[in-house]
Amino acid sequence: MNNMGSLLKRNILIFVRDRSAVFSSILSMLIMLGLMALFLGNMSTEDVIAVLNKAGGERDAVQDRAHAKYLVQMWSLAGILTTNAVTVTMTVMGNMIKDKTTSRLASLFMTPVSRLRIALGYVLSAWIIGIMMCLVTLTAAQGYMAASGQPLLAGEACVKLAGMIALNTFVYAAIAYLAALFIDSESAWSGLLTITGTLVGFVGAIYLPMAALPEKVASVLKYLPVLHGASMMRRVCTQAAAETAFAGLPETLVDTFNEKMGVTVIMGEKTVSIGVQAGGLLILGIGVIGLAAFASRRRKQPI
Repeated sequence: MNNMGSLLKRNILIFVRDRSAVFSSILSMLIMLGLMALFLGNMSTEDVIAVLNKAGGERDAVQDRAHAKYLVQMWSLAGILTTNAVTVTMTVMGNMIKDKTTSRLASLFMTPVSRLRIALGYVLSAWIIGIMMCLVTLTAAQGYMAASGQPLLAGEACVKLAGMIALNTFVYAAIAYLAALFIDSESAWSGLLTITGTLVGFVGAIYLPMAALPEKVASVLKYLPVLHGASMMRRVCTQAAAETAFAGLPETLVDTFNEKMGVTVIMGEKTVSIGVQAGGLLILGIGVIGLAAFASRRRKQPI
């Protein structure tokens, strides 16, 4: 266990000391937060306002706009956390690719440390740093909300989000490790990271809401873990904001908003519960680790 702890510490320090990797992760976080403030936060605000106006009755237009903007910003925050969970863990897993290309991994195999512990050193370091970067993003977003005069998430909601962040980063750290088994060059890994960072925004219905996607595309996305991971966090992030924005209106309006924006996922005419989504992600993460163990034996690499 001490050996694995040393490997874990080593991998974390390698990432922390790599200024370019840390800078790119922080820059990505800041860009996404900037998009939330300048673009994503306003993208669907008009649609929400239109729904509120269509509901009829005496309404305060200024207040409706403020509530709608906050609701969409919280929706965007969940998507940003999902994106970070994927991209940061992949960035950290780049340590394994570097160790391959510099023959450090071969040197580690010659030590008395088991290959299982070596593998866990990579996975756990990606998981821990992924959690930390997501929590930094959440804190920065809360700071932005406070500076904008918007309410902060309740303590219970933050605790739930922290648990969901931990679950998502675990799954994507495992997937990143499985992918790293088959890649032997830093340029190939960098290319994969670029492609993944771009695609995750679409497969998670982050750049575009579910209602804006073709029906067949939306049906396929419902079977991908990114959408369910984002959906879980959207429920927590938007719950209070939706209650405020749609106060006094039929509950069906909230249900419609949740479905069209990917806050809830409907499969077989039933809403997938958070428990089912969390259980599915956990099973997926464990399954990926098992698949990685099988693949590594076939390729004579560490599990």
